Amino acid sequence: MKRMILFAAMLALGADVSAQPVPPALDSIQQRVLPCAACHGAEGRAARDGYYPRIAGKPAGYLYNQLLNFRDNRRVNAQMTYLVQRQSDDYLMEIARHFSGQDLPYPPPKPPRAAPTILERGMKLARLGDAAHGLPACQSCHGERLSGVAPAVPGLLGLPYDYIAAQLGSWREHIRRAQAPDCMAQIAERLSPEDVAAVAAWLAAQPMPADTHPATAFAAPPPLACGGLMPAVERAS
Repeated sequence: MKRMILFAAMLALGADVSAQPVPPALDSIQQRVLPCAACHGAEGRAARDGYYPRIAGKPAGYLYNQLLNFRDNRRVNAQMTYLVQRQSDDYLMEIARHFSGQDLPYPPPKPPRAAPTILERGMKLARLGDAAHGLPACQSCHGERLSGVAPAVPGLLGLPYDYIAAQLGSWREHIRRAQAPDCMAQIAERLSPEDVAAVAAWLAAQPMPADTHPATAFAAPPPLACGGLMPAVERAS
């Protein structure tokens, strides 16, 4: 039917239909996600020097939640909202599962862009937290290897400094939100700008562990309630 409508429209406009082949129907998930490569790179691996994050291999529940957040205006990005604003939950989950299933190597990290004292502070925040400021360690939620926890917590390694710093800043300024209770917003509000820079610099400089896959379970219960966890578990089942 769509091809017939397109053919009729071309005739009405006086187009030479013999020289205008009708594009093939989109009949595979690989074709449907081609627009994602414009920002996230081929196969979702992202450009090494770019701002946009890698999505290949991220937990499906996490990717699904982010697509919902863009669609429902909890995250602000005009391009992403345009792509997903009319898509169903099932279709967004199909996209999430496609990229989650990409098992591709990571490039080595770029050299550190901060002084040793700053990197030391970033390491402490990531590995130990800061109890005096109510900051749990990043690894208490994102896994001991910082490679994420299935099905809904992303890894923090293999991401560029600019992206990590920008997302923490967006949470601090209430530009980025997640399903309530928004645990990352609570954490980001307790981070100083200097701490944002420190933890972003340390994370961006770390190599990936030998096993890059997300952990299958938390080593201990997460220190904060996060609204993005249970909905993802239920929808992924």
